[in-house]
Amino acid sequence: MGQARETMDRLTEAVTTAVDLKVVADCYAEDAVAVTPDQGEIRGRENITEYWRQMTQAVPEATFDSLTKYEAGDTAIDEGFFRGRNTGPLVLPSGESLPATGREIRIRGCDCATVKDGRIVSYRLYFDQMDFLGQLGLLPDVPS
Repeated sequence: MGQARETMDRLTEAVTTAVDLKVVADCYAEDAVAVTPDQGEIRGRENITEYWRQMTQAVPEATFDSLTKYEAGDTAIDEGFFRGRNTGPLVLPSGESLPATGREIRIRGCDCATVKDGRIVSYRLYFDQMDFLGQLGLLPDVPS
């Protein structure tokens, strides 16, 4: 197992199984850049850690069920299902906060991390926002 895989596995555990924002912060380089479907581009370790703080607050007992794990050179790629119950507020890109829905979610996603000197310098997260919001019951009813 290489450095990229080890770092990605530490990050995944720190945002799911054993939530630890200090470990999350330690996984990222000071000038790291993350791109997520819900927040767009996030620059810097502190801002990325804040993103994960909000996510772990919204779904505090999340798990990640891995489907595939890859490592190629300095990049690790994971595909799987993020699952849990929304028991905390959900922060929207606007900064507005929605109260917890109490609903279970199971969202398929993929994340890619490029690692240099043991820290993530580039992170890309992909998941279907409509599926996520729909499972939370946050989409308007569409007439048939």
